[in-house]
Amino acid sequence: MTPESLNMLNQFREKARERDIPPDAVEWWIRTARPCGSLGTRGSGPVVGRLGGPMMIPAQAPDPWCKLAATIDLAALPRDLTDLPLPSDGHLLLFADPDPDSIGYRTLGSALHVSAGTPVEERQVDLDPDPDDDEPYGAVFGEGLLHVDTDLSLPHHTEVRGPESPPTGSISSHPYAYELLDAWDDVPHDGVHPGLQLGGYSVDEYGEEDPAVSAGLEAARAQARGELPPSEAGVSPADWVCLAQWWHGIEGLEMAFFSWSIARQDLAAGHFDRVYATMTWNP
Repeated sequence: MTPESLNMLNQFREKARERDIPPDAVEWWIRTARPCGSLGTRGSGPVVGRLGGPMMIPAQAPDPWCKLAATIDLAALPRDLTDLPLPSDGHLLLFADPDPDSIGYRTLGSALHVSAGTPVEERQVDLDPDPDDDEPYGAVFGEGLLHVDTDLSLPHHTEVRGPESPPTGSISSHPYAYELLDAWDDVPHDGVHPGLQLGGYSVDEYGEEDPAVSAGLEAARAQARGELPPSEAGVSPADWVCLAQWWHGIEGLEMAFFSWSIARQDLAAGHFDRVYATMTWNP
């Protein structure tokens, strides 16, 4: 853990103490922390990718069905930036279709891993909506180089599966969850707007169930409909984690929370076709 992360946790302990939260509850919450990366266009760290830009994919790859949000050079990421079993090299392409009308009905994006050394070419695909369509999600995605900084993520939801929690079954809200969330919110965080959070916990406006677990539930329904390939690992929604959260800044959707999720087992096996993208938005 970096000195910056340790300092953030010490500040969190202090904010929690001010709220009279029992120390054992605070330490239990801290044990759920996940390392993550803040990939922002305004950062000072090494460049590890870009928002938008040209779509560089293998010639044999099919046309994507939605627009490119970001490309990440996995080999450029610092070691142990996250606790995700990401490939050590190649490029991760994240695609998005932030359509509010499709929330809860289908995946809103996809992901593609291009292995190192694979020949690629720029692909031109017209995915813009009707030029007369004035819906906010027709806006142009942000662009810019992504600089990486190490970060730490604590849950942004009340139903938290701790290290000793059973792998399956329902999880009740932590008795001090709301106070702990408020304490963490009081700790200064560097923003990544526009940019991405890689790994860690997703954020949404509801703050109850882990958004990645919610994505796993949606993905199970999509798999049952034949819209998502089955997992070879027999995963459950509890196995799902945040791959990335996108701080897009799209005009009209500024408060919409968009993320890509996947089961850890599928990620370790390189099944990026199992990525499921979700968004919450309460205009």
